Amino acid sequence: MSDHCEGAGRPCGTLVEGNLYAGLPDARGAEAFEVLFANPVCRVERIVSYGHASPPGFWYEQAEDEWVVLLAGTAELAFDEGRRHVMRAGDWVSLPARCRHRVESVSQDAVWLAVHGRADPA
Repeated sequence: MSDHCEGAGRPCGTLVEGNLYAGLPDARGAEAFEVLFANPVCRVERIVSYGHASPPGFWYEQAEDEWVVLLAGTAELAFDEGRRHVMRAGDWVSLPARCRHRVESVSQDAVWLAVHGRADPA
């Protein structure tokens, strides 16, 4: 195996790999977040839910853009302006920074992949 990434012309260093479905934590007590990758402009998280909806009155309003895909289970997102978005395994949604949203409901077998991106790493 080469010590350079194919086509990139730079060393790969230590490759980190895994399986999104392996080693799922027991999330019955609380939603489980695991950072799989991070750099100054991007963070990728695996989120395991067990029926955890957002608390009443709570809204996410993140400073960064987020792209999220539901890998397993079902969920419903609610938005500040009243819109709702039902999700099934394989569905994804792009949430711009400061988009007020909440998890209205989620199944007990939900696995998410969330990608957070910052335009300015400062």
